[in-house]
Amino acid sequence: MIAVFLAMGFEEIEALAVVDVLRRAELEVVTVGVGGPLVRGSHGITVAADVADTDFDPAVPEAVILPGGMPGTLNLEHSPVVQKALDEAVKRDAWIAAICAAPSILGHRGMLQGKRAVCFPGYEQELEGALPSDRPVEVDGRIITAKGAGVAVDFGLEIAAQLSSPERAAKVKAAMQCR
Repeated sequence: MIAVFLAMGFEEIEALAVVDVLRRAELEVVTVGVGGPLVRGSHGITVAADVADTDFDPAVPEAVILPGGMPGTLNLEHSPVVQKALDEAVKRDAWIAAICAAPSILGHRGMLQGKRAVCFPGYEQELEGALPSDRPVEVDGRIITAKGAGVAVDFGLEIAAQLSSPERAAKVKAAMQCR
């Protein structure tokens, strides 16, 4: 199961485009509402998460996905459930993906040491120990990072390729009419 965390102020496109792409790839995705099941995004769109963080077991996911947005990224970083999910993901060598400002959370935790990573321009100094990349989506080991909302579909497709297969991701890409 893939957990996509939604915290108040999350970037809607970065979360929902990724969820959509992964479900099209027939991957099991659960959205987790930090602070409750209804979460308002940074552009005023309220989303009903599949589960509230109080009902989520952080030891379960095969992947943890952190969308960016402000103050969503800060709210994710301050969530004990998100922190526990990241700890468990590291212990189990599960996938971790973050987009926009959210890779800063990984940088602050020392998870990007010596890894290629990308983020929204201006947050590079928060990627402590990372090797900054200029690619829109970067994969290094079991960590996937991306620049921002404009590459959310590409980010989702890369996650799908890594967690299912490149062929399945290519079929989703073609069906969605992506270039």
